[in-house]
Amino acid sequence: MGMPITIEVVDQRVKETDIASIFDYFASVDRMFSTYKKESEISRLNAGEITKKELSTDVRQILQLADDTKKESNGYFNIVHNGKIDPSGIVKGWAIYNAAGLLKEHGFQNYYVDAGGDIQVAGKNEKGENWRVGIKNPFKQDEIVKVIRLENKGIATSGLYIRGNHIYNPHKPDVPITGIASFTVIGPTVYDADRFATAAFAMGEKGIQFIEKLPGYDGYMIDANGIATMTSRFERFVIKNAEN
Repeated sequence: MGMPITIEVVDQRVKETDIASIFDYFASVDRMFSTYKKESEISRLNAGEITKKELSTDVRQILQLADDTKKESNGYFNIVHNGKIDPSGIVKGWAIYNAAGLLKEHGFQNYYVDAGGDIQVAGKNEKGENWRVGIKNPFKQDEIVKVIRLENKGIATSGLYIRGNHIYNPHKPDVPITGIASFTVIGPTVYDADRFATAAFAMGEKGIQFIEKLPGYDGYMIDANGIATMTSRFERFVIKNAEN
Protein backbone atom coordinates (compact mmCIF):
# COMPACT_ATOMS: atom_id res chain seq x y z
CA MET A 1 0.00 0.00 0.00
CA GLY A 2 3.03 2.26 -0.29
CA MET A 3 3.40 2.55 3.49
CA PRO A 4 4.92 0.58 6.38
CA ILE A 5 2.52 -1.88 8.01
CA THR A 6 3.08 -3.34 11.47
CA ILE A 7 1.01 -6.10 13.05
CA GLU A 8 1.58 -7.31 16.58
CA VAL A 9 -0.46 -10.05 18.22
CA VAL A 10 0.24 -10.79 21.87
CA ASP A 11 -1.90 -13.93 22.20
CA GLN A 12 0.47 -16.88 22.57
CA ARG A 13 -1.20 -19.17 20.06
CA VAL A 14 -0.64 -16.80 17.13
CA LYS A 15 1.12 -18.32 14.12
CA GLU A 16 3.09 -16.80 11.28
CA THR A 17 0.35 -17.82 8.85
CA ASP A 18 -2.16 -15.75 10.85
CA ILE A 19 -0.06 -12.64 10.37
CA ALA A 20 0.63 -13.46 6.71
CA SER A 21 -3.10 -13.63 6.00
CA ILE A 22 -3.50 -10.06 7.26
CA PHE A 23 -0.75 -8.81 4.95
CA ASP A 24 -2.48 -10.66 2.11
CA TYR A 25 -5.66 -8.76 2.96
CA PHE A 26 -3.84 -5.40 2.77
CA ALA A 27 -2.41 -6.42 -0.61
CA SER A 28 -5.92 -7.19 -1.89
CA VAL A 29 -7.12 -3.76 -0.74
CA ASP A 30 -4.24 -2.14 -2.61
CA ARG A 31 -5.18 -4.02 -5.78
CA MET A 32 -8.74 -2.72 -5.54
CA PHE A 33 -8.20 0.90 -4.54
CA SER A 34 -4.74 2.00 -5.70
CA THR A 35 -4.74 5.13 -7.83
CA TYR A 36 -1.28 4.11 -9.10
CA LYS A 37 -2.16 0.66 -10.44
CA LYS A 38 -3.90 0.85 -13.81
CA GLU A 39 -5.74 -2.41 -13.20
CA SER A 40 -7.33 -1.35 -9.91
CA GLU A 41 -11.07 -0.75 -9.84
CA ILE A 42 -10.56 2.90 -8.90
CA SER A 43 -8.16 3.50 -11.79
CA ARG A 44 -10.48 1.75 -14.22
CA LEU A 45 -13.44 3.76 -12.92
CA ASN A 46 -11.53 7.03 -13.33
CA ALA A 47 -10.49 5.97 -16.84
CA GLY A 48 -14.10 5.26 -17.80
CA GLU A 49 -13.41 1.57 -18.38
CA ILE A 50 -16.08 0.47 -15.89
CA THR A 51 -19.16 2.08 -14.38
CA LYS A 52 -20.13 2.38 -10.72
CA LYS A 53 -22.68 -0.40 -11.26
CA GLU A 54 -19.83 -2.75 -12.16
CA LEU A 55 -17.80 -2.08 -9.01
CA SER A 56 -17.26 -4.71 -6.34
CA THR A 57 -19.18 -4.59 -3.08
CA ASP A 58 -16.15 -3.27 -1.17
CA VAL A 59 -15.55 -0.38 -3.57
CA ARG A 60 -19.23 0.56 -3.60
CA GLN A 61 -19.18 0.51 0.20
CA ILE A 62 -16.19 2.89 0.31
CA LEU A 63 -17.90 5.30 -2.10
CA GLN A 64 -21.01 5.27 0.09
CA LEU A 65 -18.96 5.75 3.28
CA ALA A 66 -17.13 8.65 1.64
CA ASP A 67 -20.42 10.24 0.69
CA ASP A 68 -21.69 9.82 4.26
CA THR A 69 -18.52 11.43 5.64
CA LYS A 70 -18.86 14.33 3.21
CA LYS A 71 -22.30 15.05 4.66
CA GLU A 72 -21.14 14.60 8.28
CA SER A 73 -18.24 17.03 7.77
CA ASN A 74 -20.20 19.75 5.95
CA GLY A 75 -18.41 18.97 2.71
CA TYR A 76 -14.86 19.17 4.06
CA PHE A 77 -14.31 15.50 3.26
CA ASN A 78 -14.48 14.92 -0.48
CA ILE A 79 -12.75 12.13 -2.40
CA VAL A 80 -13.43 13.73 -5.80
CA HIS A 81 -10.80 16.17 -7.03
CA ASN A 82 -10.50 17.49 -10.58
CA GLY A 83 -13.10 14.98 -11.66
CA LYS A 84 -11.15 11.96 -10.36
CA ILE A 85 -11.90 9.74 -7.38
CA ASP A 86 -9.14 9.24 -4.81
CA PRO A 87 -10.40 7.27 -1.78
CA SER A 88 -7.05 7.32 0.05
CA GLY A 89 -8.47 9.48 2.85
CA ILE A 90 -10.89 6.77 3.88
CA VAL A 91 -9.55 3.44 2.58
CA LYS A 92 -6.55 3.17 4.91
CA GLY A 93 -8.53 3.43 8.14
CA TRP A 94 -11.23 1.14 6.74
CA ALA A 95 -8.61 -1.47 5.77
CA ILE A 96 -6.88 -1.32 9.17
CA TYR A 97 -10.23 -1.71 10.92
CA ASN A 98 -11.13 -4.70 8.74
CA ALA A 99 -7.69 -6.26 9.30
CA ALA A 100 -8.21 -5.93 13.05
CA GLY A 101 -11.62 -7.53 12.57
CA LEU A 102 -10.00 -10.52 10.86
CA LEU A 103 -7.70 -10.98 13.86
CA LYS A 104 -10.74 -10.88 16.12
CA GLU A 105 -12.46 -13.48 13.93
CA HIS A 106 -9.39 -15.69 14.39
CA GLY A 107 -10.05 -15.55 18.12
CA PHE A 108 -7.28 -13.11 19.10
CA GLN A 109 -7.97 -10.55 21.81
CA ASN A 110 -4.75 -8.55 22.18
CA TYR A 111 -3.33 -6.94 19.06
CA TYR A 112 -2.12 -3.81 17.34
CA VAL A 113 -2.46 -3.00 13.62
CA ASP A 114 -0.54 0.01 12.26
CA ALA A 115 -0.52 1.16 8.64
CA GLY A 116 1.29 4.40 7.94
CA GLY A 117 0.87 5.59 11.52
CA ASP A 118 -2.88 4.97 11.73
CA ILE A 119 -3.59 2.36 14.37
CA GLN A 120 -6.27 0.08 15.78
CA VAL A 121 -5.63 -1.56 19.14
CA ALA A 122 -7.47 -4.24 21.08
CA GLY A 123 -6.91 -5.66 24.54
CA LYS A 124 -3.53 -5.26 26.19
CA ASN A 125 0.14 -5.19 25.14
CA GLU A 126 2.77 -7.79 26.08
CA LYS A 127 3.11 -6.21 29.55
CA GLY A 128 -0.60 -6.57 30.19
CA GLU A 129 -1.06 -2.80 29.95
CA ASN A 130 -2.98 -0.56 27.57
CA TRP A 131 -1.18 -0.01 24.28
CA ARG A 132 1.11 3.02 24.02
CA VAL A 133 1.15 5.17 20.90
CA GLY A 134 3.42 8.11 20.16
CA ILE A 135 2.44 11.26 18.27
CA LYS A 136 5.28 12.49 16.07
CA ASN A 137 6.58 16.01 15.79
CA PRO A 138 5.66 16.95 12.18
CA PHE A 139 8.75 19.19 12.00
CA LYS A 140 11.14 16.56 13.39
CA GLN A 141 9.80 13.10 12.74
CA ASP A 142 12.25 11.22 14.96
CA GLU A 143 10.81 13.11 17.94
CA ILE A 144 7.68 12.11 19.86
CA VAL A 145 5.71 15.02 21.28
CA LYS A 146 3.07 13.01 23.16
CA VAL A 147 2.70 9.42 24.30
CA ILE A 148 -0.84 8.23 24.82
CA ARG A 149 -2.43 5.10 26.24
CA LEU A 150 -5.24 3.39 24.32
CA GLU A 151 -7.57 0.47 24.86
CA ASN A 152 -9.92 -0.81 22.14
CA LYS A 153 -9.75 2.42 20.16
CA GLY A 154 -8.35 3.77 16.92
CA ILE A 155 -6.04 6.68 16.25
CA ALA A 156 -5.15 8.44 13.00
CA THR A 157 -3.04 11.42 12.01
CA SER A 158 -3.40 13.60 8.94
CA GLY A 159 -0.65 15.91 7.73
CA LEU A 160 1.43 17.03 4.78
CA TYR A 161 4.88 16.23 6.19
CA ILE A 162 5.18 12.72 4.64
CA ARG A 163 3.14 12.67 1.42
CA GLY A 164 3.30 16.38 0.62
CA ASN A 165 0.28 18.50 -0.30
CA HIS A 166 -2.30 15.72 -0.78
CA ILE A 167 -5.05 17.13 1.45
CA TYR A 168 -7.08 20.11 0.31
CA ASN A 169 -10.07 22.16 1.41
CA PRO A 170 -12.88 21.14 -0.99
CA HIS A 171 -14.50 24.55 -0.52
CA LYS A 172 -11.28 26.30 -1.63
CA PRO A 173 -9.45 23.61 -3.64
CA ASP A 174 -6.89 25.96 -5.13
CA VAL A 175 -5.80 27.43 -1.78
CA PRO A 176 -3.11 25.34 0.00
CA ILE A 177 -3.67 24.48 3.66
CA THR A 178 -0.88 26.29 5.49
CA GLY A 179 -2.18 26.94 8.99
CA ILE A 180 -1.66 23.48 10.49
CA ALA A 181 1.03 20.80 10.29
CA SER A 182 -0.70 17.71 11.70
CA PHE A 183 -4.01 16.62 13.14
CA THR A 184 -4.43 13.51 15.31
CA VAL A 185 -7.84 12.05 16.14
CA ILE A 186 -8.74 9.31 18.62
CA GLY A 187 -12.06 7.57 17.96
CA PRO A 188 -13.99 4.36 18.61
CA THR A 189 -12.32 2.81 15.54
CA VAL A 190 -9.39 3.71 13.33
CA TYR A 191 -11.77 3.92 10.38
CA ASP A 192 -13.71 6.74 12.04
CA ALA A 193 -10.56 8.41 13.38
CA ASP A 194 -9.00 8.37 9.90
CA ARG A 195 -11.90 9.90 8.01
CA PHE A 196 -12.51 12.63 10.58
CA ALA A 197 -8.79 13.42 10.90
CA THR A 198 -8.73 14.08 7.15
CA ALA A 199 -11.86 16.22 7.32
CA ALA A 200 -10.58 18.17 10.34
CA PHE A 201 -7.24 18.83 8.65
CA ALA A 202 -9.07 20.17 5.59
CA MET A 203 -10.86 22.64 7.87
CA GLY A 204 -7.57 24.16 8.99
CA GLU A 205 -7.38 25.74 12.44
CA LYS A 206 -11.13 25.38 13.05
CA GLY A 207 -10.88 21.60 12.69
CA ILE A 208 -10.18 21.23 16.41
CA GLN A 209 -13.57 22.80 17.15
CA PHE A 210 -15.24 20.26 14.85
CA ILE A 211 -13.66 17.36 16.75
CA GLU A 212 -14.46 18.98 20.12
CA LYS A 213 -18.16 18.87 19.24
CA LEU A 214 -18.03 15.30 17.88
CA PRO A 215 -19.28 12.86 20.57
CA GLY A 216 -16.79 10.07 21.31
CA TYR A 217 -13.81 11.73 19.59
CA ASP A 218 -10.73 13.61 20.76
CA GLY A 219 -8.15 15.58 18.81
CA TYR A 220 -4.64 17.00 18.99
CA MET A 221 -3.68 19.66 16.44
CA ILE A 222 -0.20 21.08 15.80
CA ASP A 223 -0.24 24.34 13.88
CA ALA A 224 2.30 25.71 11.42
CA ASN A 225 4.16 27.41 14.28
CA GLY A 226 4.49 24.18 16.24
CA ILE A 227 1.85 25.16 18.81
CA ALA A 228 -0.46 22.35 19.92
CA THR A 229 -4.16 22.59 20.69
CA MET A 230 -6.13 19.66 22.06
CA THR A 231 -9.77 18.92 22.75
CA SER A 232 -10.94 19.21 26.35
CA ARG A 233 -11.02 15.42 26.81
CA PHE A 234 -7.73 14.53 25.12
CA GLU A 235 -5.58 14.85 28.24
CA ARG A 236 -7.08 11.69 29.76
CA PHE A 237 -5.16 9.60 27.20
CA VAL A 238 -1.78 11.27 27.75
CA ILE A 239 0.89 9.44 29.73
CA LYS A 240 2.36 12.05 32.04
CA ASN A 241 5.73 10.37 32.48
CA ALA A 242 6.30 8.38 29.30
CA GLU A 243 9.70 7.13 30.55
CA ASN A 244 8.03 4.77 33.02
